[in-house]
Amino acid sequence: MPDTKSIGEQTRRAVLGNAHVDRSIAAKTPFDAPFQDLITVSAWEGVWSRPNWSKRDRSIVTIALLAALGHEEEVAMHVRATVNTGATEDDICEALMHVAIYAGVPAANTAFRVAKRTLAEMKAEQGGAST
Repeated sequence: MPDTKSIGEQTRRAVLGNAHVDRSIAAKTPFDAPFQDLITVSAWEGVWSRPNWSKRDRSIVTIALLAALGHEEEVAMHVRATVNTGATEDDICEALMHVAIYAGVPAANTAFRVAKRTLAEMKAEQGGAST
């Protein structure tokens, strides 16, 4: 049977993982359904599914942008997504170094703290394996 999920949902699952997307869908209510639909179509289909950049490239840029804007929960979510996008710890570090210069040391300091914690959690969940 063909996959009936939209391109946006398929991409979202490829990046964030089935468990994350399944939780988001299960938590969706009539109140936030329009927002969930918007991000699936606009972000995951309209931007993340474009062919010009790899998922790794988009992951690195997304982490830098979220860090620069101070969105800690989203930084952590996208650091976790690197297991699916191919971005490495070194990539995350380099992105956050750019944040320090172009968006400010406080934003980068916070993002480094969030990324370190998230990477440590990921390693613990994998029984200590490196990412």
